[in-house]
Amino acid sequence: MSTVGETVFEVDLNALRHNYEYLRSELRPGTKFLAVVKAYAYGHGAPPIALFLEKLGVDYFAVAYTGEGVELREAGVQAPIIVLHPQPVHFEEIIAHRLEPSLYSEEVLQRFAVTAGNGGLREYPVHLKFNTGLNRLGFDAGDVDKVVSFLEQHQAVKPVSLFSHLAASEDPEERDFSRVQISAFKQIADRFEHLAGFRPLLHQCNTSGILCYPEAHFDMVRSGIGLYGYGNDAIHSARLRPIGTLKSVISQLHRLEKGESLGYNRGFIAERPTITATLPLGHADGIGRPYGKGKSHVSVNGQPARILGNVCMDMLMIDVTGIDCSEGDEVIIFGKDPSAEELAATAGTISYELVTAISRRVKRSYKE
Repeated sequence: MSTVGETVFEVDLNALRHNYEYLRSELRPGTKFLAVVKAYAYGHGAPPIALFLEKLGVDYFAVAYTGEGVELREAGVQAPIIVLHPQPVHFEEIIAHRLEPSLYSEEVLQRFAVTAGNGGLREYPVHLKFNTGLNRLGFDAGDVDKVVSFLEQHQAVKPVSLFSHLAASEDPEERDFSRVQISAFKQIADRFEHLAGFRPLLHQCNTSGILCYPEAHFDMVRSGIGLYGYGNDAIHSARLRPIGTLKSVISQLHRLEKGESLGYNRGFIAERPTITATLPLGHADGIGRPYGKGKSHVSVNGQPARILGNVCMDMLMIDVTGIDCSEGDEVIIFGKDPSAEELAATAGTISYELVTAISRRVKRSYKE
């Protein structure tokens, strides 16, 4: 699809298929695969991504909030969907749309069980999250006994899985810490099985966990950023393909003479004659001000072009001096060169933040 005249986030579904199949190849046969499609599938568009992955055989999906799960159901996604951070105010909506909540505290467990019970439900599927060191959400190891006791008295809910989250699985300097987390989770699972008499699905690995800790794959793994083409280190990223390319277009060219300024607060002052190009995207589209003032570059006809001055809400300006280009030419903000990882690094952040920040007003285009 041509991008002439507009900014578009182009998503390559063949690359998504490649990443899924590569990550699957790292698993033992029978290990289930949970695709994380929260935050609008990391900016790439949750309904089309989830529907495509469902056809490929993904076993589970995960979203952060209830509304994200509802959007998938309304788009036709049938596979189980975990809501990772449900709020009690949405419990009835979760049940109405066949979503499965992550329950992470005694109060949340009790309140959901009451909601399910009041609806006449029995053994509604839930997921119990245990904290093993991330210290964000989750029951503690010492809570296992009272959780099992509560479940025995309240038949409205039944755990489909127990899970935890590795805090630093991508960091080789933190391997000892990760192994402590894995060991702690195994002890929690063993204690739960001993008391409850059954063993739910176990899952702890995120993308980096899949690639670095095969001993912790358990019954299911969760992948987010890896599906979208990033592996958190050069070796693994080389085996993955970024699925999203953010493209824009040159709206207008300007010539600045030495001493002339550009943009708000005169954020760039030309030290020599300079040709600039204005693009129709800005910080309201997800390319924030930290990328301006020469810190970052985009690609114009295969040539790097620095972002000049302060990024505006709806526009940014680049230096195309010496680059053969015209108004209407395509500009690559990130994709292969620069990649989202490379562009994000120039602003002191990570690919996750960059891709999830792409505004919904930016058109998504899908190709296979």
